[in-house]
Formats: sequence, structure tokens, C-alpha cells
Amino acid sequence: MANEEHLAILKQGVEAWNKWREENPDMKPDLSEADLFQITLSEADLNRANLSNADLSEADLSWANLSRTDLYRANLDGVDLHDANLDRSYLRNASLTGARLIAALCREADLCEANLSGADLSRADLGGAHLIRANLSEADLSEADLREADLHNADLSRAHLRGTNLEGAIVGSTVLGDVNFSKVRGLETVTHLGPSTIGIDTIYRSNGKIPEVFLRGCGVPDNFIAYVGSLVGKAIEYYSCFISYSSKDQECAERLHNDLQAKGVRCWFAPEDLKIGDKFRTRIDEAIRYYDKLLIILSEHSIHSDWVESEVESAFEKESRHKRTVLFPIRVDDAVMETDQAWAADIRRTRHIGDFRGWRDHDKYGERFARLLRDLQAVDAQEVVAPPVARPPKTKATPTETYRASLRKNLVEWFNDSELRDLCFDLGVDYESLSGDNKADKARELVAYCERRQIVPDLVAKCKELRPKASWEGEYE
Repeated sequence: MANEEHLAILKQGVEAWNKWREENPDMKPDLSEADLFQITLSEADLNRANLSNADLSEADLSWANLSRTDLYRANLDGVDLHDANLDRSYLRNASLTGARLIAALCREADLCEANLSGADLSRADLGGAHLIRANLSEADLSEADLREADLHNADLSRAHLRGTNLEGAIVGSTVLGDVNFSKVRGLETVTHLGPSTIGIDTIYRSNGKIPEVFLRGCGVPDNFIAYVGSLVGKAIEYYSCFISYSSKDQECAERLHNDLQAKGVRCWFAPEDLKIGDKFRTRIDEAIRYYDKLLIILSEHSIHSDWVESEVESAFEKESRHKRTVLFPIRVDDAVMETDQAWAADIRRTRHIGDFRGWRDHDKYGERFARLLRDLQAVDAQEVVAPPVARPPKTKATPTETYRASLRKNLVEWFNDSELRDLCFDLGVDYESLSGDNKADKARELVAYCERRQIVPDLVAKCKELRPKASWEGEYE
């Protein structure tokens, strides 16, 4: 149990806590089993503290010092740990599902049997980390440093590995299903303690760009390796998709499903693909996570379906987490253009909706199906940044130079790099396309971009929502 005195000091705030730590450098705080749900501890000094079995879910621990901290079996689901120091921390059996560890330091951390499913570990330093039997399924490890990390018996299925450094990493009985290795560094130097599971989907997603020595180490036989090039002479042509629809639109859904399958598009929809005994809601949630796109059939029936609404919310969550477009809406009548249902109206305002009215007409259907098929063509099979959303200008107001400078200054002061990236995504702006190597450059280019697109009011409105304490008012020309 937590030391009540230590817990009381912590709840006084970060400033009081850090001062107490400075005055008591040899003290090892005991916060075990503490209820710290949604607590704000940004920049807190928690070095060597005992937080085992503590509930830190959805807490703000950004920039915090958690080096050598005991977090055994701690609940860290949804926690914000961006830029935090977790070097040599003890996180065995901890739960970090959906956690944000962007650019965090996790060198030589013990993450054995930790659940990191869906966590954002982009640009994190996991050099020498112990990830034995860790669940890294659907985790974002792009640009992460996993040099000499121990990944044997870990599950990396559907993890994002663009630019990941695996130099000197250790694998064995590691699950490597449905991942793209084509942009991974250091595969030739990986140490294999035994064979690993590497799926045929991984071979195709990687377009065969996996070193032979790595495949051989995973246990892939030489006679198969010899034919990998011919197997993937053609890269994945289409995104996979899950079809969401009302049961009253079953006939249309079946036609789309059959025609997409015939064209080589991997697609899933409930009636055909549910196995006997599957839990219906759980199985569908898994399908939405697994497939690249959610193809939603909008009709007078589906826009009033709680089921369809839930599936759309899952797709929006996936878009937010992976920063890429997931939702592909089509309509079979005019209901979505007239509805006041909030989620459907939001789709109407922000997305191009494919027009499948008159889908029973052979010629009309054929023309619109061809367009849908073209839109489902894969760009890079896995890592695709959401394109900018076209927005009608609210006003043609132009900020004065003084206000431009004020906006740039506030963006630099009130947002860190990862938050600025998230802000760009919310505005439909491709962060990577903004020129500049630092935050100040990106902020300047973001303001200029919004001015060119006449969406400065959108930028200001979003900033007010995210940072209400800052001053965002200004003059326009």
C-alpha cells in the first residue's frame, strides 16, 4: 500500500513534489497501489519510486523522470508518456494499451510480458529493452530505436515498423504477422534464438524486401526463399476493407463484397465471415482493427443504426491513432445529405461520399464500382498518411503580420512536436509536407499554409479548444 504521507505530498502538485524530492534525495517514495487515475504529473521526478500495481491510467506523465522506477503490474492504459525518461524502469506485466510513448527513453527497461497493444512508441528509444513475451500488436514503432532489444516470444503482429531500427535485436518464437519490413533497418544483424512466425501477409506487405538471412533465421526454408521474388512480383494492389451496413441493405452489401473479392480486394462482412461460436461484437471490433479501411454503406437505415455508429467511432479512433484515412463512405440514397444525426452529418461535412444511388442499374453500378476500386488502390500497402480534408473557407479574413507572429509564438510555446503533429492531422494538414527541421519552422509553415487555404479561423478555433488558457485573439486585414 502507498505511504499516505508520500501520496499526500504528490497530490499537492508537481512543484511541491519535486521540491520535496530535492530536499529528500535518498528517499524512495512508496506509491504502490495508489489510485492516480488521470492525474497530471508532467515533469514530475518519480525516479526510483515504487508505483507497483498503481492505477495511472490516462495520467499525464509527459517529460516525467521515471528512470529505475518500479511499475510492476501498473495500469498505464491511455497514459501520456511522451518524452518521459523510463530508462531501466521495471514495467514487467504492466498494461500500456493505447499509451503514448512518443520519443520516450526506455533504454534497458524491463517490459517483459507488458501489454503495449496499440501503443504509440514512435521515435522511442528502446535500446537494450527487455520485451520478452510483450504484446506489441498494432503498436506504432515507426522510427523507434530497438537496437539490441530482446523480442523473443513477443507479438508484433500488425505493428507499424516504418524506419524502425532492429540492429542487433533478439528474436525467437516472435510473432511477425502482417507487418511491413521493407523500411526496417538492421534486419541483417538480428540474432535468432530459434524460428519465429512470419506470415505470408508479411512477405506480401514487404513486397519481398526482407533480407534472406533474416528469413532463414526465422525458419523459412530455402526452397521458399528462392521463390519469394516471383511470389511478390506484384505488390499488394488494394487495401483490405471491412463493410459496415444495416441488415436492411444486405443485398447491396453482398454485391459489393462479392465484386470486391472477385477483384482481389480482401474484404469482410459479418454474415459470411463470422464463425459459429464467435462473439459477434468482439469479432467485428477485431475485424475493424485488422482491415485497412471501413467501407460504410450510408442509407436511411444505417444512419439510424447504433451498431453502424459504433463501427464508425471505431474507425475514427483508428484514424486518430494511426494518422491515416480509414473511413470510406458511400451512399445508396439521400438520407445522409439530409440527416441531423451528428456522426453522419460529420461524415457529410468532412468526407467525399461515393454515390451509389441507383446501384441496381448495371451501368451506373459498374461506373461507380470502378471509381471505388480506384480509390481502394494501395499507395504503400500499410503506412498512408491521411490526405488533407477539403474544407470550404469560413471567411476570407487574412491575419495581420502582428497576429501572424503571435500565432507562431503561441504554437511554439503551447505545443510540443508531437502535439503540433496531432494538431496538423486534426486540420487535415500533412505535417511531413511542412518545410523546416524544427518546431518553430513547422509552426511558421503551418500558419502560412492555413492562410493560403483560408482556414486560419479553423486553426484558431482548434487551438482555443486545445489550449483555452492561451490568448488566440487577434486582428485581420
